[in-house]
Amino acid sequence: MANHTSAKKRIRQTARRKDVNGNRRTAIRTFIKKVETAIAAGDKSGAEGALKIAEPQMMRGAQKGVFHKNTMSRKLSRLSASVKAISA
Repeated sequence: MANHTSAKKRIRQTARRKDVNGNRRTAIRTFIKKVETAIAAGDKSGAEGALKIAEPQMMRGAQKGVFHKNTMSRKLSRLSASVKAISA
């Protein structure tokens, strides 16, 4: 257990960041699943719309350090290619 004031503060900050990052991570995964669901259904316009919404959220998550930058770039690239490959 922490004894120093600064260590106690760090514990509080870590718990707060954990909650915020967990919520952000969950939201990003939900956005990705919406795109993947539209791709699986063959709905090109729906997938494009979902991707347009998901892209800034994914990049914001990478910028905030919730996910690694290269991970989000890779996922975004693969989702974009999958959306593009849907025959409309």
